[in-house]
Amino acid sequence: MIESCTLHDLGSHTFPPAALPILDFPAMQKETEIKLRVSRETLAALREHPLLKKRNKSGWERRELMNQYFDTPERDLARAKVALRLRRDGEEVIQTLKTRGQSVAGLSERNEYDWNLPKAKLDVKKLDGECWPVELAELDKKTLKPIFTTDFVRERAEIAWGRGKTKVVIEAALDLGHVVVGKQKEEICELELELREGEPAALLELAAELAATLALMPCDISKAERGYRLYDANSYSLSLPAPQITAETPLDDAFAALAWHLLSSSQRLAEQYRFNGHWRLLLDWVENLAELRALLSSLGQAAPRQSTHDLRVALDALLEDWRPLVQAGIDDEDVRKAAPEQFLEELEDPRWGLFSLNTSRWLLARTWTADRNVRGNRQGAAQLGSWLPRLLGEEATSLQLQRYQQQPEDLAEQLPRIERIQAWLHHARNVLDIPEMDRLYGELKLLAQLANEPITDESLDARKQQAIAVYQNRAWKMLLRM
Repeated sequence: MIESCTLHDLGSHTFPPAALPILDFPAMQKETEIKLRVSRETLAALREHPLLKKRNKSGWERRELMNQYFDTPERDLARAKVALRLRRDGEEVIQTLKTRGQSVAGLSERNEYDWNLPKAKLDVKKLDGECWPVELAELDKKTLKPIFTTDFVRERAEIAWGRGKTKVVIEAALDLGHVVVGKQKEEICELELELREGEPAALLELAAELAATLALMPCDISKAERGYRLYDANSYSLSLPAPQITAETPLDDAFAALAWHLLSSSQRLAEQYRFNGHWRLLLDWVENLAELRALLSSLGQAAPRQSTHDLRVALDALLEDWRPLVQAGIDDEDVRKAAPEQFLEELEDPRWGLFSLNTSRWLLARTWTADRNVRGNRQGAAQLGSWLPRLLGEEATSLQLQRYQQQPEDLAEQLPRIERIQAWLHHARNVLDIPEMDRLYGELKLLAQLANEPITDESLDARKQQAIAVYQNRAWKMLLRM
């Protein structure tokens, strides 16, 4: 799993039998789950879905869950990626603390501490010792106050998902309700799949099979994050920590880290664009997908074509629909205004969810490494510091920029190659001991933009001048000598 700084409300709990005394130490558990946004219609369809019906050993159990979240006025807990809440579940009152964990592309794992309380009042005395994060050690817990509520009806069932001798138990939860902050509220309508027994791959397998016919949107945002977003629109961070890649990182590991990062980022961008419709988010979403496609096609024998076929086809279909739209929208306000509605239609179709889940499965299994030859294995194990200069040198030479100084009208045919160079320079230029790489990345980005623009006398001249600017760049000259 790749660690990222996202806050997840994992939404399931272990409650001791009522006959047991209330203990002073917390019940701690690790939880692995995936959260999927759905429509009300899809929620109803899931309840009767043959796949869940056949493997549902318990029937659906209905609960009304009322949750009050707490934080300081400065939102210290949110900054530390900690969630603190009181939950009323029937006659039970449970105080829950969730601390920073691991999350990638909607699949999350984190620590959770539960205490049964005699009444619905926050017990700060329990927030100590092993469960309380070190970075909040100096926090005055008396400043904690109610921030928002998440009230919803949960229907849950245990799904037996074992294959062969492997036992897998997954808890499926259908949640319908609202996040409420003062007079503002947002609907909760989602499917949560939580691993009770087995491997994380099973969660993605079940989710993908459901997503084949239903619109399930992997959603890297918790109920808590939604509450904070309503409380403060700027609190939802779209910037995930950059993967830690060095010159010594093997190519397989570098690609996996970057691909997970791009997939996770695209999911967060999709969620936020759905929420507020800000045009820039759609541009970034398309750019994320384009970069993933470019990295995928750059791997050579480290990723045999048959192993990447399905992923390439899915990415190409998304980019074929959305790239022309964002390009048209740069200069057309009507296109920009219509885009949010079109994006909602995309999310109401199974395509995006299925792509997200299948890509997660592909990355988790490292499918591209499965049937490689000896040379492919050697390439996948190569250190990035030795592999990347060779790749960029070959791509730079093959680009033949001098030709496009004379024939700027044909520059668009080189866009895939430009994008491959760009993608690696964007995310891994720090591993190259070459001066002016930042400047080269900027110059190439402008060249790609010009290659996408309609041909006019002005644009052809701009292409010509930009091709010269890249060719004369010091870093580019060094790449050509690699």
